[in-house]
Amino acid sequence: TNTSFSTTAPALLNSTSNQLYLHFHTDISVVAAGFHLEYKTVGLTTCPEPVIPANGIKNGDRYMVNEVVSFSCEPGYMLQGHSHMTCMPGTVRRWNYPPPLCIAKCGGTLYDMSNVVLSPGFPGNYPGNLDCTWRIMLPVGYGGCAESWLWISCLEITASNAFVSPLFCTLHGFADIHIFYYFFLLAYELQNCQDPYPFHNGYIINSDFNAGQSITFECFPGYVLVGHHVLTCQHGINRKWNHPFPRCEAPCGYNVTAPNGTIFSPEYPNEYPDSQDCTWLITVPHGHGVYINFTLLQTESHNPTPYLNLTTTLLTINKQQIRIVLRQK
Repeated sequence: TNTSFSTTAPALLNSTSNQLYLHFHTDISVVAAGFHLEYKTVGLTTCPEPVIPANGIKNGDRYMVNEVVSFSCEPGYMLQGHSHMTCMPGTVRRWNYPPPLCIAKCGGTLYDMSNVVLSPGFPGNYPGNLDCTWRIMLPVGYGGCAESWLWISCLEITASNAFVSPLFCTLHGFADIHIFYYFFLLAYELQNCQDPYPFHNGYIINSDFNAGQSITFECFPGYVLVGHHVLTCQHGINRKWNHPFPRCEAPCGYNVTAPNGTIFSPEYPNEYPDSQDCTWLITVPHGHGVYINFTLLQTESHNPTPYLNLTTTLLTINKQQIRIVLRQK
């Protein structure tokens, strides 16, 4: 609205809307004839309809004086220029800023849980000699996946998670020919890999089952690890270990070279299977013997009975090697 303060008759005034406010104030020092004015209704001209930028969205459809329209861009594009425009008063109606543009920029930082990354100039070909980096910053506990439609000369995607700071993913591309790429990014809540417990007859080193973390499996004395010793939690929406869980078994015989150890019957502490023929060979350094101490010995009482055979009946054996044979007939 135009505002005028004067003691003389002003020039012709035009309101900028359908309301005009007139305020007359006097004091006790002066009196005068006053004023006489006439007004009439005139049509207000509007600002021209603003141009909607390519790949952009306009909000607002009133173009009178002091009306405001705003602009935003479709996913993947960034606004270049002013997001709000106001229709200005005057003999010629005009907007206070030119219409903005929506462009696919070369790099940037994104904080949205889902968004689109476009090559510069998309859907057209991008220029040559570009070096663009996009960083996607997500809250702690979230990761990102990307679905792409691309034909590019080079694009590198790296991701890292410090577990104390937001996960970020960096898309880095450099171009030397005229092509394009399109990435749709979607955030998802990070899940841990499957809990490996209970792990019978052994223990696990590291209790962090998040993506990128590794856990180590160890067996108690007398058991042998079957499977992979170290497992790593893989990245992705569905978190999985890179190998199946191993297990610790009491095997049916093997060669023993440790100076001290434990030997169990097969599948101990469960019952041993039928039809077993197992041999353990204990070998210690020259000049040493082997001392055998049975803390438990239980076999079937019916005939034919399983038997455990040692190469000698002595508990202390002054030999370098001892062979233990378990047979069930």
